[in-house]
Amino acid sequence: MTGHVSIDRVVVVVPARNEEELLPRCLSALAVAVADVGGAAGQKQPVVDVVVVLDRCTDGTAAIAEIWPGIESISTNSGAVGAARRAGVRHLLPTSHLFTSATWIASTDADSAVPPNWLSAQLTFARNSVDLVLGTVVPDEGLSDGVRERWDAQHRLVEGHTHVHGANLGVRADRYLQAGEFARVDRHEDVRLVSDLRSLRVSEIRTELIPVLTSGRLTGRAPAGFAGYLRDQAAEALS
Repeated sequence: MTGHVSIDRVVVVVPARNEEELLPRCLSALAVAVADVGGAAGQKQPVVDVVVVLDRCTDGTAAIAEIWPGIESISTNSGAVGAARRAGVRHLLPTSHLFTSATWIASTDADSAVPPNWLSAQLTFARNSVDLVLGTVVPDEGLSDGVRERWDAQHRLVEGHTHVHGANLGVRADRYLQAGEFARVDRHEDVRLVSDLRSLRVSEIRTELIPVLTSGRLTGRAPAGFAGYLRDQAAEALS
């Protein structure tokens, strides 16, 4: 792929399980990021659709999502974050012919808050022939001082970083489909997708320009998710 590539549609997928406390922060930040999206010179502003995937929610998460302006919500019972992300994409892109090079898929999490330039920066990369954008995450104030010190020592959030986070990932829709979509698994669906994309030799960028604030809690909603990683860091800090 060479030259400038127009993007006329953006779909944003947010899996959520019992996130009534943090979902408002997530959706407020997304609203700012959506408002920041504009058309490139000589191009129309893309349409942006956001879907919250309510996966086995038993609290007030669904009620928040249903009344939030500018988003859609769907319910699933998969209990697997990969299946939830996949279902969200398929809700907004229900048929294969919609997975075009002019459509961009952005993924984040309900316990996270994207920066204002989260989408506009991804679209700038996409319009310059990048197929995959991998951003960084930063734990919020819920992380204890000792664990944060260990986190900071082990994570250099720089251009060309080595991290993969489903909370901060963007991909061109046609390449996503070619890679087989998010796997219906309860962990590491982001890493698996990126591995499959790299096997296709897609053009990627690993950037620190769009850091996503994410929950610093040690008890998470997904097995082996980010909270589990932080919990392991805490245990090592105490050992």
